[in-house]
Amino acid sequence: MDGLMEWGLRVIAWFQQFSPALDWPFRAFTFMGEEEFFLLLLPLVYWCLDRRTGARLTVVFLLCAYTNAVAKTLLAQPRPPDYAPGRVKVLWDAGGYGFPSGHTQSAVVVWGYLAAQARRRWVWILAAVMMLFIPLSRVYLGVHFPHDLLGGYVIGAALLLLYLWLEPGVERWLETKGLAWQLGMALAVPLLLMLLFLTEDGVTEGATLMGMGVGFVLERRWVRFDSGGPLWKRVVRFLLGAVVLVGLWLGLRIAFSGLEPGLLFRFIRYGLVGLWGGVGAPWAFRRLGLA
Repeated sequence: MDGLMEWGLRVIAWFQQFSPALDWPFRAFTFMGEEEFFLLLLPLVYWCLDRRTGARLTVVFLLCAYTNAVAKTLLAQPRPPDYAPGRVKVLWDAGGYGFPSGHTQSAVVVWGYLAAQARRRWVWILAAVMMLFIPLSRVYLGVHFPHDLLGGYVIGAALLLLYLWLEPGVERWLETKGLAWQLGMALAVPLLLMLLFLTEDGVTEGATLMGMGVGFVLERRWVRFDSGGPLWKRVVRFLLGAVVLVGLWLGLRIAFSGLEPGLLFRFIRYGLVGLWGGVGAPWAFRRLGLA
């Protein structure tokens, strides 16, 4: 393993010979794998482009983030700065374990899913760019070994293919069930995931999935939101919804800072964020005549 990591350090050093000229482009690509970016991208698709695709994309992204956190904890592999302090330039803050790369895994899952659903050439090109340069940015910035990227690619591709295979059948099965069944599944599955991995990451993904899942069920039952409409309405929808969403995400983080038990308040925070995204915002859009 040491030989693989030493080779990885040489690869990182080769990439970093282009620093600082390429620092900002690669930082921009890395940002596209951060939580803040997905906090805006997923609602954009759900509220403004295609509701069904947005809902499915949100579910697979949260499952992706959850499996990545579990894999990192179980494998407990160091990042380059932890393995060899001072031998690489650290150009981006990153904590936790390194393998597999979460940015790589989410790039494969999110952009691969969008490409599979859109089936348009330009989307496939965009997806290929994202799946190449987001992972490479992690090596350039000194926070991942090349083999971390390989792990992210393999796990991400396996998860994406499994989701594309299973999701249509699961969705059809849920559509045959009543409201109680649908709400029960939206509550039980995330709760089980959180209990199996009772950490900050597990609660973050589980609570968001629970809030969004309950929101999706309630939205279909009582709101019947349509993501279409004139461009100006879509823009206003996104701006209004994003202001409230970011306000909840950031405001509750500040309000709950230092409060115990921390996992409980994290559950409340991300559950409310998910509930607003899934049903609160669509309900407000309907009431305001924006959808």
